[in-house]
Amino acid sequence: MPGDTVSMGFDIAEGQTLALISWCVAAAWLWKGIAALRGMPHLPDLSRIDPDAIPSIPSHDAPDITVVIPARDEEATIETCLRSLLASCGVRLQIIAVDDRSTDRTGQLMDTIAAEAWGGDCPHQIEVVHITDLQPGWLGKPHALATGAERASAPWILFTDGDVIFAPQALSLALRAALALRADHLVLVPTLIFKSIGERAVLSVMQVLALWVVRLWRVSDPRAKDSLGAGGFNMIRSDVYQKLGGFEALRMEILEDVFLGIRVKRAGFAQSIILGPDLVRVRWIHGAFAVIRLVEKNGFAVTRFRTGLHLLACLSFVLHAILPLAAIASGGWTAVTGLLAYAGIIIAYHANRRVSRVPSWYAITFAPAALLIAWAFLRSMLLAHVRQGVVWRGTLYSLDDLRRAASVTAKQP
Repeated sequence: MPGDTVSMGFDIAEGQTLALISWCVAAAWLWKGIAALRGMPHLPDLSRIDPDAIPSIPSHDAPDITVVIPARDEEATIETCLRSLLASCGVRLQIIAVDDRSTDRTGQLMDTIAAEAWGGDCPHQIEVVHITDLQPGWLGKPHALATGAERASAPWILFTDGDVIFAPQALSLALRAALALRADHLVLVPTLIFKSIGERAVLSVMQVLALWVVRLWRVSDPRAKDSLGAGGFNMIRSDVYQKLGGFEALRMEILEDVFLGIRVKRAGFAQSIILGPDLVRVRWIHGAFAVIRLVEKNGFAVTRFRTGLHLLACLSFVLHAILPLAAIASGGWTAVTGLLAYAGIIIAYHANRRVSRVPSWYAITFAPAALLIAWAFLRSMLLAHVRQGVVWRGTLYSLDDLRRAASVTAKQP
């Protein structure tokens, strides 16, 4: 009998603990979902703006935008990317394609396309830069970006990736929007190309979870700390890029695109984010489980290589995935908390649909997709400790060096 009483006491305590935590999670998701539902409609959308309502690009003979495209071993996508840029209309481009130590036909394809452009009647300039060696103290991509930016001659620089596809009017509309918004840094959110339900499930859950890190609708607010940088479309005024120290200041930064945006905001420059469905498209991952390989490089960098914080982040993913389901399964009033948590999650999916273009019903995939993300993040940390560094595209970057660089970046204004 005494043993039964003690057991019953433990059961009651566990039930109360589950109920309390479940109420906290439910309240948090409802708050986040409603905030996103109210905020996301304020994001400017080029598809909903009359082109005549935004200023035209001043006419001159020099390029309007320098486009820097670093690529390593991207022979499958680089030709489509460059040809889409060469088809741009309403704007003059200086295109700098950087072949970053490729071992496939990436550099050869760049040279072929450049020769065709120079030999034809193309309004855009194109130059190919071949990097054969990585300088000490640099990660490959920041080095390639900096190398390309050194040749920039336009008042704006667009940093993008070799797998991005641009609609003909994309850069013209983006530049005109930047001028209208008086932006120093503009992110046009790329439209993700999906080929499977799994890809939609994984990428939509990543975007929903990202709402806890950055409120997209507050990025343009100078009073808010929220900022954004996107590797597919980071467009910045050339003089602002120089004032920030360029990618020299981020030479060992794995999340160089994100921290370019952070530095813009910290320095007090105007930052804007716009939507433009199908203007800029990219297939970010090929299959749901490809996210594991993707996060291998940058997952640990998200928490600045801090093991304790990273474990807490992974635990948080697991908690948000499992706890609402456990609450529903427990029955009674605790089940209500699980249902409320999922109500908040569904609202967040619905609010984010303008960015993700994924229907709200994909919230039913939230738990398994979040657990996959948790495993990918945990694996990123474990591999970094085993290897004592991060391996990306065949190069090992020391964990000690990455931590020192992260510390320096944190102290930069």
